[in-house]
Amino acid sequence: MSDSGATDAERYPTLTDAGRHMLAFMREHPAAPLYRNRSGNRLLAEEVELARRFEEVIPAQPFAWRAGVEPPWLAAFVADTLRRVPYYRALGAPPATLGALPIVARADLAQDVTRFVPDDVDVTRLLNFRTTGTTGHPLQVPSLPLVAARYLAYHKRALARFGVTLRHGAGQVGVILLGCQRRCFTYVSVTPTMGESGLAKLNLHPGDWRDPADRARYLDAMAPEVISGDPISFAELLRLPMTWRPKALLSVSMQLLPGLRQALAERFGCPVLDIYSMNEVGPVAVHDERCDGHLLLQPELYVEILDGAGRPVAPGARGEVVVTGGFNTCLPLLRYRTGDYAALADTPDGPVLRALSGRAPVRYRCADGSWVNNIDVTHALQALPLAHFAVHQARDGAVTVRLDAHGQPWSQAARTALQALLGPVPLRVALLKEEDKVVQYTSDLAEALG
Repeated sequence: MSDSGATDAERYPTLTDAGRHMLAFMREHPAAPLYRNRSGNRLLAEEVELARRFEEVIPAQPFAWRAGVEPPWLAAFVADTLRRVPYYRALGAPPATLGALPIVARADLAQDVTRFVPDDVDVTRLLNFRTTGTTGHPLQVPSLPLVAARYLAYHKRALARFGVTLRHGAGQVGVILLGCQRRCFTYVSVTPTMGESGLAKLNLHPGDWRDPADRARYLDAMAPEVISGDPISFAELLRLPMTWRPKALLSVSMQLLPGLRQALAERFGCPVLDIYSMNEVGPVAVHDERCDGHLLLQPELYVEILDGAGRPVAPGARGEVVVTGGFNTCLPLLRYRTGDYAALADTPDGPVLRALSGRAPVRYRCADGSWVNNIDVTHALQALPLAHFAVHQARDGAVTVRLDAHGQPWSQAARTALQALLGPVPLRVALLKEEDKVVQYTSDLAEALG
């Protein structure tokens, strides 16, 4: 989300001298990277107070629903959305049940996302977050400064599960967001609800630095309380001689394998949170071994698990994750297909997504003719510190596992693990060159999706 045409006064409406010093500190440090973009919080004074109160309430807010039992707020939300949103208004009167509503997919949003924006949204302050995903449907997700600020409340809720409370304020760097790709949106900002603590999005790719050694120097100098990234950027972080120890690492965007999570936890001596998040919905859930899955984070987001025909699956069965609700007032969603698959379970701590994976389940044919699914493949590889990989089976049964440059040293281990699972099928390891999301599990066999 770029606002290169704005002034600093527009980017940071409540900026104080302390905030200016923090921006200068992050931009002008001798080891600083090349920040290619400009972006800010754009929060007005009254919105800062609203965001602060939101952060106080959300971490402790209970869930008012459980698997198969709709929340008490659902009927009013559906009726309000059908009244205020052009796309849904065209559907007519509110249905008797949620299940009577049609399911909406990313392709519907991509076709004309403006029809999903409520009539009363202040379009003069609208923000757009670009996302490509893996479905072939590029999308601009509408948001507002206050909506973007609310992400922090859910991250605080997730951190609280692991005993972490954020403290950094004026004169300190709170969060650094990591990327690691040839082209990356990078900027500095401040977080008003945390005393204008520093926030920076930087790129660990060497091309964004005067000296690649500056990466570790800069991170140590910034001393962020939390570092957020994805498995690709965290794999690169493991290679840097950084000495600073943050309070926590937050992995978002892609699946984080337990092997890489363990390597990060051992190296940095802090909790490593695997957060299931989507641009359309925000932070959805955090993985917690105590719950044996991903614990949901948004009490105002209702989840259904549906089969391929759009019908509810049996209790405890896996299916597609479909969501209703959310905190993005610019994009209220009714029965939105996420493209991700899981089972839904109730726990004393709230609803949990179990066996969560992106995209539709894929089966792989073993050498003896039996079948295993992609969850089995994930389990076979989970002990390895892999950040980015893809597995494909050709029509003749041959399997190709692609590992990125960081994963190449584990080529033989990956081969051994998959051969133990699949048997003596033809198997080769190749280089994965893509830097963005890829469809992890694919097959040319017609029976693979059966």
